[in-house]
Amino acid sequence: MSEVKGMHIVVTGAAGFVGSALARRLSDVGCFQGRPIDQLTLIDLDFQAVAPAGVRQLAGDIGDAVWLRSAFASQIVDVIFHLASIPGGMAEQDYDLARRVNLDATQTLLELGKEQVDRGERPPIFVFASSIAVFGHMPALVTDETPARPMMTYGAQKLIGEILVNDFSRRGWVDGRAVRIPGVLARPPARTGQLSAFLSEIIRELAAGRAFECPTSSNATTWASSLPCVLEQLMHAAVFDVGSVGGHRVLTLPAQQFSMTQLVDATSIAFGVPGPQLVRYVPDKRIESLFGSFPPLEAKWAISAGFVPDNSLVTLVRAAIEH
Repeated sequence: MSEVKGMHIVVTGAAGFVGSALARRLSDVGCFQGRPIDQLTLIDLDFQAVAPAGVRQLAGDIGDAVWLRSAFASQIVDVIFHLASIPGGMAEQDYDLARRVNLDATQTLLELGKEQVDRGERPPIFVFASSIAVFGHMPALVTDETPARPMMTYGAQKLIGEILVNDFSRRGWVDGRAVRIPGVLARPPARTGQLSAFLSEIIRELAAGRAFECPTSSNATTWASSLPCVLEQLMHAAVFDVGSVGGHRVLTLPAQQFSMTQLVDATSIAFGVPGPQLVRYVPDKRIESLFGSFPPLEAKWAISAGFVPDNSLVTLVRAAIEH
């Protein structure tokens, strides 16, 4: 009986909120697709914690193509989870940095897949963390056919990444899958430049019984998922059968759609707090325009491919705090 060959998995943005959680999950399970994870490589600017045995941490500038190529010289990679990015508000403020990370690094990673194929090896599975920011202003219902019309640099760069993933997959250089991720809750307090941070803050503050000033109106609507849900969706993104959804490699992930009032009520139920009494709504015009008018979402391709959302808003809120 032949020995099962181990896997080499790479996670970029591995010190971030989602990336660090994904890295822990992969390290804990120790296998993927029925194969042991022989090597887990984590990439970010720096790491605060020491890596466990069998995990390689690479601290450096992912936008530096020379550094990135040298890190993987002649190595075989089975799966790449590309999560590193410069998010919305920060990308608006620093275009050069956003281009290096959101565009240049994505292209370099994809080209590493090409070089691997050129050496006679199998193409890596390439899971690209895209974003619902590709949509910009949305129609009354968002479906898989809704055109992408980004209104911020971040969304435009994510859309370009999706196109590159499709093209490199067409040429057989990667087995790409781009998943459009909604807001992920609840992020810890940090200056990440994400304009959607208030969605995490409202849950965190109310759960602790503290007052919160919400920068949208009470009837503003948005989409979001809990961190545990998104981790499962990312893992599934690497294994689902692309042929089962007509070869579509870009999928909008299913998520909960809710108003701020509903979010406050769900948090009240989940943590036994008087949420409505703790919230004051002070709408910010820009925040409201970006995150306050999300319509219903039909993510039929992703659902048919086996992607599962949080089963309720209360479940989402509880998981967002207790993960």
